[in-house]
Amino acid sequence: MAQTKVHSLFTDFDINLFKAGKHYRLYEKFGSHIINVDGEEGTYFAVWAPSAKSVSVVGDFNFWLEGDHKLNVRWDGSGIWEGFIPNVKKGNIYKYKIQSTNNNIITEKADPFARRCEHPPKTASVVWEDDYQWQDKNWMKNRKKNNALDGPFSVYEVHLGSWKKQIEENRFLSYRELAEELVNYVDEMNFTHVEFMPIMEYPYDPSWGYQLTGYFAPTARFGYPDEFKYLVDKFHEKGIGVLLDWVPSHFPSDDHGLGFFDGSHLYEHPDRRKGYHQDWKSLIFNYGRNEIKAFLISNAIFWLDQFHADGLRVDAVASMLFLDYSREEGEWEPNKFGGREYLEAIDFIKDMNTEVYASFPDVQTIAEESTSFPKVSRPIYDGGLGFGMKWMMGWMHDTLDYFAKEPIYRKHHQNDLTFSLNYAFTENFMLPLSHDEVVYGKKAIVDKMPGDEWQKFGNLRVMYSLMYTHPGAKLLFQGGEFGQTSEWNFQGSLDWHLLQYDVHKGAQALVKDLNAFYKKENALFEKQFSSEGFEWIDHGDHENSVMSFIRKGYEEVDNLIVVLNLTPIPRENYRIGLPKPGALIEVFNSDATKYHGTGNYQNKNLNSDPIAWNHRQNSIALNLPPLGMVAFKFKL
Repeated sequence: MAQTKVHSLFTDFDINLFKAGKHYRLYEKFGSHIINVDGEEGTYFAVWAPSAKSVSVVGDFNFWLEGDHKLNVRWDGSGIWEGFIPNVKKGNIYKYKIQSTNNNIITEKADPFARRCEHPPKTASVVWEDDYQWQDKNWMKNRKKNNALDGPFSVYEVHLGSWKKQIEENRFLSYRELAEELVNYVDEMNFTHVEFMPIMEYPYDPSWGYQLTGYFAPTARFGYPDEFKYLVDKFHEKGIGVLLDWVPSHFPSDDHGLGFFDGSHLYEHPDRRKGYHQDWKSLIFNYGRNEIKAFLISNAIFWLDQFHADGLRVDAVASMLFLDYSREEGEWEPNKFGGREYLEAIDFIKDMNTEVYASFPDVQTIAEESTSFPKVSRPIYDGGLGFGMKWMMGWMHDTLDYFAKEPIYRKHHQNDLTFSLNYAFTENFMLPLSHDEVVYGKKAIVDKMPGDEWQKFGNLRVMYSLMYTHPGAKLLFQGGEFGQTSEWNFQGSLDWHLLQYDVHKGAQALVKDLNAFYKKENALFEKQFSSEGFEWIDHGDHENSVMSFIRKGYEEVDNLIVVLNLTPIPRENYRIGLPKPGALIEVFNSDATKYHGTGNYQNKNLNSDPIAWNHRQNSIALNLPPLGMVAFKFKL
């Protein structure tokens, strides 16, 4: 086998940017790259290992023998080892064997920049490249409109391994199979976006993908990288955006991963108070190190650039913002100002959002952030973190708590539902009913509801109706749309057989139509992040557990009047005040028979009365269905 040849893809400018933490396209240089050097085909390798005294590439092309293909350390103090190995081809598998200057420790690591990894439980990296020809030119050209904050944003959250399985063969669906089945389903259900729980390579199935070892490789569980590109392409063909869960908050300590990479704390912070997550038994990136910032921001850019992702949902942001996150007194050290904020992590987040929006102004970054940290989704120039949106965890908790209560007690807890409007416009909020709410004994969404089957599903329908008419973007986890009755099981498949029953078909039909209603009615999205888009009619009718409000678009003609009856008792001739006199038409009723409702409480021939009500000069009497939402517009 030919020996390693001296070769570099790095310029002096690349090295200076890397050292400064400002190189955001590192994937173009690091890792394995199939190239031609002096007429010879082979693969160039580059890895960062500043505490190494030697680095060998070992693989199936040299019988995994250390020393046959040693890399050369650069002379510039960058800690980069590199070299060209002739005849190493696409599909060859490899790792880096690293001898450390630290007590002669030897590590054997997968390539942090590998474009493909072996199928777990195997752990090697794979030399890879593809020449995938994207077909989504039209989508990319119009993506700004499809991802806009004043457009509909309704997300279907998916765990690819458990959405649906090939039952006969007891296996996952492949990226290509998902490109037909999942794409068609999300399109049929009228969602605007799909969000994948982490698809970057991960070794341990029960982590659901949140413990990554292959940051630049789509998991091999479902196929090749180009096949994942095909899946994204097919979503774009249907006009559906693709969001990726992204995990810059922590990583596992698996032997082949980033931990103790070159015999030193290279990627993780050396101080255990900043470098170890007690909750997840994982390691935390050293955000104060320039090269780590460049690695992570390059990774964010990689998925937007190479895989045409339309946004990143950033996991566990709260754990990055605070030094005392999930730590007792004495287990953390204050910052230089004596505070609990993790200043270096905050700087990293700002730099990441700045670069993402500079390079891809038509995408969104979404923070999973559960605290009251201010201005998460506000511009950096305004003192914010620069995210496009933030998950509205308070709304989620309060809403689920409310709907878990027996209706007879709800009159004492209406503030649980109305409180969210006190702070709904302090951030660009996304309303999430995510995977976290249907695991670990929390029960399926529908099973949280009280009452018999009809009441459970009536509660589910009115809760979803509230979600879709409440200001903010929407996110619903797989199975929730048809009333999955068992907790999510990452090892199994959704219970698709439930759709033979009318009550589940009805829930699915409701979500499908709510998505269509949300996309059609400008008042539900044009001002969804602005207080100008919402006005209460009456939030204080606790006794009847009824709420009514107006949603507003740019044009008054688009305004919607929404009324929710949160008990199983129908309310006939229920009067609400109107902003002006006129005739109303009912444009949505969640109690329709197609949704497995009663179908008995429709509203026709609706003309306002000159009767003062709710501090307004005009009003109207309505029929409110049990556990139902009705929406109206003024007749033109």
